[in-house]
Amino acid sequence: MILQDRDTVLFDLDGTLLPFRQEDFVHDYFGRLVRKAMPLGFDKDTLVKAVWAGTGAMVENDGSKSNCQAFWEVFTHLTGRDREELEPVFLEFYQKEFDQVREVLQGPVDRSGLIRELRRRGCGLILATNPLFPPEAVETRLRWAGLTSADFDHITTYDNSCHCKPNPDYFRDILADTRRRAEQCVMVGNNAREDMVAGNLGMAVYLVTDHPEDCTDADLARYPHGSFAEMEACLLG
Repeated sequence: MILQDRDTVLFDLDGTLLPFRQEDFVHDYFGRLVRKAMPLGFDKDTLVKAVWAGTGAMVENDGSKSNCQAFWEVFTHLTGRDREELEPVFLEFYQKEFDQVREVLQGPVDRSGLIRELRRRGCGLILATNPLFPPEAVETRLRWAGLTSADFDHITTYDNSCHCKPNPDYFRDILADTRRRAEQCVMVGNNAREDMVAGNLGMAVYLVTDHPEDCTDADLARYPHGSFAEMEACLLG
């Protein structure tokens, strides 16, 4: 059992609660986003380049601004378009067309039983998904797992965060925002580089290996690891 005297579980979303390969998700997501943006006069290459550059700005954010600000500053600079014009279109996309990306899921998913049981046991629950998306996009993806934002005490999104994984300050921010100590927490994720860094702060960690990321050069023996089902059994004891 990895909870022991710990009372808070942090879950990654993509590739952890949601079983899909990141490459499949990105390909489908960008294809639908391009189709949504083309009526605004974007061409594919310009849009994709600007989104990736904005994403890079969020990953490199030094904490001086929100990830939302970091993204839109770069995106509007590269496209020459106003945020006020584009943001409503993006948010509509994340509330509507983005839901169709669920086709990349490898089978039906319902994590509500696990979440309810952890809640019944008095655990705090944090969705520690890399804060590269607005709340609307996170809410849509949670529905794919049979969940909603109400199932978590705290969710990291691009508007309430100013760091990203694998920066340890991302996890420090969570601890500060939720008034937890690292020694209270377990981080569950599928990315050895981004998620397991939480262990350096004193959190317990578990690496889910159904859809591993950045694990090729990782020494998996350093971390408790296994399938989602094995993690669930270990977590609940």
